[in-house]
Amino acid sequence: QVQVVESGGGLVQAGGSLRLSCAASGNIFTINEMGWFRQAPGKQRDVVATSGLTTAYADSVKGRFTISRDNAKNTVYLQMNSLKPEDTAVYYCNAHVRRIGTNYYEYFWGQGTQVTVDS
Repeated sequence: QVQVVESGGGLVQAGGSLRLSCAASGNIFTINEMGWFRQAPGKQRDVVATSGLTTAYADSVKGRFTISRDNAKNTVYLQMNSLKPEDTAVYYCNAHVRRIGTNYYEYFWGQGTQVTVDS
């Protein structure tokens, strides 16, 4: 199987920074895209940033967040600067994976990491 594990969440003051990490491991042949999503209490899960052939960002984080990947380590990072209270949410990592022995891609999710921005 495939495991996706996030780390790096925590409590930070408004204006501060955090760096999230996400590593995928297991029966992986290749990954064509990894991304970050977030879900605030009572709200739907929304995309924050994705990294595949290109990178893309939600309008609300453009200029503040940066997604990057280390393909050799099957890892994706999210550098979050100038954090705002409205960035408070559980952040989830997503990997679009082709497993060894298959010819199709599947999405795998991490368990999430809490980011809390205190005003």
